[in-house]
Amino acid sequence: MTDRAERTPWRLQVIAFVSTLDRFAMPPMLIAMAHGLGVPLSSIINAASGYFLAYGLMQPVWGMVSDHIGLVRTMRIALALAAVSTTAAAFSGNALALGVTRGLAGACFSAAIPASLIYIGDTVPADRRQSQVTRLMAGVALGTGLASAGAGVLAEFTSWRLVFVLTGLTALVLVISLRRLPEPPVVRVHTTVLAPVLAVVRSGPTRLVLALAFLEGMVLLGVLTLLPAAVEAAGTSASVAGIVTAVYGVAVLGFARVVGALAHRTRASRLIALGASAAAAGCGLLTLGRSPGVALAAAGLLGLAWVSMHSSLQTWATEVLPGVRATVVSAFAGALFLGSAVAAKLAGGFAESHRYALIFGWATMLAVVLGLFATLGRVRWIASEGEPSP
Repeated sequence: MTDRAERTPWRLQVIAFVSTLDRFAMPPMLIAMAHGLGVPLSSIINAASGYFLAYGLMQPVWGMVSDHIGLVRTMRIALALAAVSTTAAAFSGNALALGVTRGLAGACFSAAIPASLIYIGDTVPADRRQSQVTRLMAGVALGTGLASAGAGVLAEFTSWRLVFVLTGLTALVLVISLRRLPEPPVVRVHTTVLAPVLAVVRSGPTRLVLALAFLEGMVLLGVLTLLPAAVEAAGTSASVAGIVTAVYGVAVLGFARVVGALAHRTRASRLIALGASAAAAGCGLLTLGRSPGVALAAAGLLGLAWVSMHSSLQTWATEVLPGVRATVVSAFAGALFLGSAVAAKLAGGFAESHRYALIFGWATMLAVVLGLFATLGRVRWIASEGEPSP
């Protein structure tokens, strides 16, 4: 296989960008949306958690769909539906309508990044896979940075509704562009629809990877969801809070090249340990204060955590059970966003009363637990399984 064939298709990076743009646009606008709709902040946080819940629950469904109709076709269908639902969210008149339409958007956008990861898993050899997954993170970084900075500015100076119209139109353009992306040569045929699910349930290492994804969602995505609101609650404007959070995207983009290069000569367990340490340090800083300067440093550390730990866990998900890779990767993403939804739901009341130190304190402890179990789990898996197969 040539280097050209192994390179991450640019359309997959754009898909990651658009999906992330829609997902991270909401956190910088939480307070503006609450004011605009005349509802408590906790109601808008619940709407955000509904997005993450639907995003997580639909992952295995899209994985099974892609097994039967193909990865590219699945992405096109999902993005078309996402374009409609996220645009509809822009016209919501109350918190319930916003929650429903954003939930539908999350359910549809949820097919994007997992399908891209499966595509890489099907077309790139195992020894090159983490570097390609890290390249995919460039799209995630750009989406995160633009959403964090741009959404906050638009919410403050125009309207938060415009953001969802823009992501809807961008998703529609992608549906057309994806017609030129070839389907990977791998075809998965299972005896029954539930066969891959049962294989996942019976695999101890796979269950561990999914549990780690759930914890990671609680820590990283949960903290990122609340970070703009926490900074704004400390007396900063929505646009400044968004720009501070955008540093996370810049950090992801900057560290992606470094971690991609390290992946060729550094054990994944060490990258996981590095990422978990950065996550714990970032959350620990936010426990002490939420000023723009502190938030800038924390966002940078969280960006390093995402690139180093998350890309390693994602790569592990493509390796742990190759025969049902689509189901494992989809379940991994589902567990990640279920963890995020649970974290947002649990933290909503505390955020309403501005008890952010308590929220980030718990996140710090969870990051330490995650790092220990993930690092030791990866070491034990490599010792028992040897080098991963393509």
